[in-house]
Amino acid sequence: MRRDSHRILTTHGGNLPRPADLDRLIADGARSAIDERLPVAVGEVVDLQIACGLDTVNDGEYVKAANLSGYSGYIHARVTGWETLPIDPDAPPKREYVAARDKADFPGMYASGLWLAGSGGPVRPGFSTPGAAPKPPTTERVCTSPVTYTGQDAIAADIAALKTALAGREADGFIAALGPLSLGAGARNLYYPSEDDYMYAVAEALREEYKAVTDAGLVLQIDEPEFATTWQFHPTWTIEELRRYLESAVEIINHSIAGLPAEQIRMHTCWGSGHRPHTQDIGLEHIADLLIKVNTGAYAIEAGNVRHAHEWRVWEDVKLPEGKILIPGVVSHATDLVEHPQLVAERLVNYASVVGRENLHAGTDCGIGSRVGHEEIVWAKLSALAEGAAIAAERLRNN
Repeated sequence: MRRDSHRILTTHGGNLPRPADLDRLIADGARSAIDERLPVAVGEVVDLQIACGLDTVNDGEYVKAANLSGYSGYIHARVTGWETLPIDPDAPPKREYVAARDKADFPGMYASGLWLAGSGGPVRPGFSTPGAAPKPPTTERVCTSPVTYTGQDAIAADIAALKTALAGREADGFIAALGPLSLGAGARNLYYPSEDDYMYAVAEALREEYKAVTDAGLVLQIDEPEFATTWQFHPTWTIEELRRYLESAVEIINHSIAGLPAEQIRMHTCWGSGHRPHTQDIGLEHIADLLIKVNTGAYAIEAGNVRHAHEWRVWEDVKLPEGKILIPGVVSHATDLVEHPQLVAERLVNYASVVGRENLHAGTDCGIGSRVGHEEIVWAKLSALAEGAAIAAERLRNN
């Protein structure tokens, strides 16, 4: 990741609004038209990010929607080894869902289905209207054969589209790719002799995609929300049990990037993008020391969310390793209110006081393209991010 001795560089979490005509093509499943429109759309979204004042930009994660499969589903077209099978009613679930601990605090809300409608986000699949009862899943993803990466052509096209869009621009490019925990941990393993063997195979397969990105000179963002959300998946675990799991998770993530240049890799984690109370999120103080054991050059964390905005103080006790960069989210996906640039600056000055201005980039909590109510709000938030970063840098220079 680039450093700047005078400025706080800016970036974001990944997902951005798509052009209406591209959305129509996606809704129609017009494969050839999507493939023709996609590279042009990537150029347009790069221009919009640069116009907002961002320094490290991406393709808007348009490819994930264009594959008609969303945030995590896109990778299933690039990695083989799993089947979708009917749930065995006699087999206990591998884990619960992403808000299992929250549900105990808000049983009425979770029974209503309102938590899936959210604030400023669309009603999720499976819910016709807010308040409808959730439909229990009838199938699950199961590993039944060797996990193998087959997405070489797809990632090459992603890279080509972004590099073409960046040509002649004074901006760096990043591509977000799903992490090994987020791809493999939720699926049942019926092929490998142990869970460790299974997860290391997932890591090795994903390394092919990761290596293609870094070989192209781009920044790789490993999307690994499960590092923070696993606590919700296992509501009977103690903090000690979670930490033991995350220690092994660090080894798996590090295996996925072994031999790749750490300075071109950042890891993103968060407490899940869902608009819900988050009262039972694991505190950053319990996992930050494990997070920085991941061998990446930067760590992007959720920090604007009102359940976690206070956690900049965690870095008073957990020391960021020398040469590493912290990318706190200083604007949030969880509200349609546009953060004031002065608030952005205040948050960044707080972080600079504990990690050093030279080790700080400014980011967003998560991808905000599908969580904020309207695309105009997204661009306003990103502009506020850049303006706030400039204010913070000036304030820090003068102090």
